[in-house]
Amino acid sequence: MQNIVITGSTRGIGLAMAIAFLKKGCQVTLSGRGEELAPSVKEQLKEFEKSCHYVCCDVTKKDSVENLFEESKKKWGNVEIWINNAGRNTPHVFSWETGKEYTDSVILTNLLGMVYGSQVAAKGMLLQGHGAIYSMEGLGSNKMIQVKTILYGTTKSALTYFMKGLAKELEGTGVIAGRLSPGMMLTDFITKMPDGGTAELFQNKEFKKIFNILADKPETVAEFFIPKILTNRKNNARITWLTGRKSAWRFMQAPFRKNRLI
Repeated sequence: MQNIVITGSTRGIGLAMAIAFLKKGCQVTLSGRGEELAPSVKEQLKEFEKSCHYVCCDVTKKDSVENLFEESKKKWGNVEIWINNAGRNTPHVFSWETGKEYTDSVILTNLLGMVYGSQVAAKGMLLQGHGAIYSMEGLGSNKMIQVKTILYGTTKSALTYFMKGLAKELEGTGVIAGRLSPGMMLTDFITKMPDGGTAELFQNKEFKKIFNILADKPETVAEFFIPKILTNRKNNARITWLTGRKSAWRFMQAPFRKNRLI
């Protein structure tokens, strides 16, 4: 039975992965900034009550991340898989129009939070002699530049560099590091802006067309990720859902797959 920690796992792909791990018989520590899980989330986890644990964690604060690791270890005995999933977005505006609050939030959460998580997990796993650390890639990890999202993209580009470097540092230790590449997903992370408004992108007919072709529900992506994560023993692995071949096939099938999601 594997023991898993997922940051930012109260909704979206984080929650979907937690549930998928639980269905595989794993023990999972979920985390988020709230003091406790929302009633709707508790209801989804009801049948797994004995196999899941919640710890409040602000990934931008290292002592909070350390507490997450220690509480998970105390609950399950060890931490075998750690997933840096916590992330923030910014309003869809040019970088110079992005306020300090959103600028700080996206960089501190997506980048510093991922670094803290990786540092804490690596240190703890090296002491126990084994473990796996994964971080969630996103727009920017492939070096593609999309205007009005470059702050987010910058954090994901740096994430990929860091995780490749971490894997190199961990070579031969028994602890591995890798990346998860989910592609586009239908979550409120992309459909809604941090200020509560609807994403401007979804007012663009061309974007909606592409989104319907390429995007998936987080549950679909999670069901693909979890078996791969549980069986992977390769350091510096990149587990990719939306491959180039899959994208090409979907564009070929697009005339027969209208309005898949939105």
